[in-house]
Amino acid sequence: MSSDNKPAGRLIKAPENFLDPAGVRQVFAEAKAGRRGFIRSAFMAASAAAVAPVAMATSNPVGSGEGDPNILSLPEHSKGLGQPVVTDGYGKPSKYEVNVQRRQSPGLTQTAQASVSFAPLQSLFGIVTPSGLHFERHHQGWWDIDPSKHRLMLNGSEPAMLKRAMVFTMDELMRLPSVSRFHFIECGANTGMEWGNVAVPTVQYSHGMLSCSEFTGVPLRVLLDMAGVDYKKARFVLAEGADGSSMTRTIPMEMVENGEVLVAYGQNGEMLRPEQGYPLRLVVPGVQGVSWVKYLRRIEVGDKPYGAKDEAIHYMDLMPGGQHRQYSSIQECKSVVTTPSGGQVLLDKGFYNISGLAWSGRGRVKRVDVSVDGGRNWRTARLEGAVLPKCLTRFNIDWVWDGKPGLIQSRATDDSGFVQPTYGQLRTARGTRSIYHNNAIQTWLVQEDGEVKNVQLS
Repeated sequence: MSSDNKPAGRLIKAPENFLDPAGVRQVFAEAKAGRRGFIRSAFMAASAAAVAPVAMATSNPVGSGEGDPNILSLPEHSKGLGQPVVTDGYGKPSKYEVNVQRRQSPGLTQTAQASVSFAPLQSLFGIVTPSGLHFERHHQGWWDIDPSKHRLMLNGSEPAMLKRAMVFTMDELMRLPSVSRFHFIECGANTGMEWGNVAVPTVQYSHGMLSCSEFTGVPLRVLLDMAGVDYKKARFVLAEGADGSSMTRTIPMEMVENGEVLVAYGQNGEMLRPEQGYPLRLVVPGVQGVSWVKYLRRIEVGDKPYGAKDEAIHYMDLMPGGQHRQYSSIQECKSVVTTPSGGQVLLDKGFYNISGLAWSGRGRVKRVDVSVDGGRNWRTARLEGAVLPKCLTRFNIDWVWDGKPGLIQSRATDDSGFVQPTYGQLRTARGTRSIYHNNAIQTWLVQEDGEVKNVQLS
């Protein structure tokens, strides 16, 4: 109970993040028992009017005649010496957070090399994804490449495209003036399973091919200027990776000319992780993750799109008329509520903070609206912290749950005026057989027993 004697809500995080299967069964058993006890006491509480945001209370409120042993008894960590400086030199999370981790989806084909792992969005705060929880996508496995032997080459498809071909070592790149910027990266297939009405259980699996980091590197424009590129003739860039798949992607030169595209070696204040392309990757803000070529070894400039294998066969959108939409790179405006979300449980009625993430590949998020009744009514959420271009934006909004079923949605609008579509609107324009660029409004069903499930509304 809160200090004003009105019920305050409590939430159990998605079981997959905190418990083993036996623990999950125990949590749900306790949740059901606790709910029955809450319902009995709720009839004795004040009438269920809308309440202002309140602080979460302890299970033994002041005046109950009971004392909380966690307050009354001095814990061991307050009476003795703690652990010494970390001996292996690299800090790790608390042992109590060991289950907050990237996970593979059991619904996807599992191979040892070509695979994906999903970021635990429901367990993250703010907008930055810790490097160790950043989602992974591999086309031929990851490598830990010796940076002293890695090279970046610049060349043209024709000699007239640039004055001189160049080769850079990592040392030479890192001596150049650098910039650091926050950007999101989203796989083009993020939320792809939902195209086919497949409701995966949690936001980690529905939207977890999404992360956001501070990237540090040299603008690609600087390197092209050093090579003397003729920007009138060279209107496209081909980026090639050094892994076994030789990932190659076409990037329009206008994305490079504004200085946004980075040849990056740093992520979140340290060197890139091997699974993120160490020692060098391309950062193409607002564009699907496959174009952020990892293990970057070559940049070629040309006068037309290259039609590489991952552009002519994969990463295309099948349209309603049977044609394929090619070179569809931009990740359109999108949002998702991360708490409460699928797999979580609301243990009692009362106040909750609805929280989520919004992003747009075209610029800044301008507004996020939230509905708890399936889109009938909308309220504008708070945008928390800095709202940066082509970056995740955290939103929050207050909600008092009355114990009845609810349908929670978020709808983002960016500064270009684009409004996140419903599934009905998206499928009218794009058909039902696509995989990539699903930015439809996500719906979470809150059941009367407090369990939250993934559902889909048109």
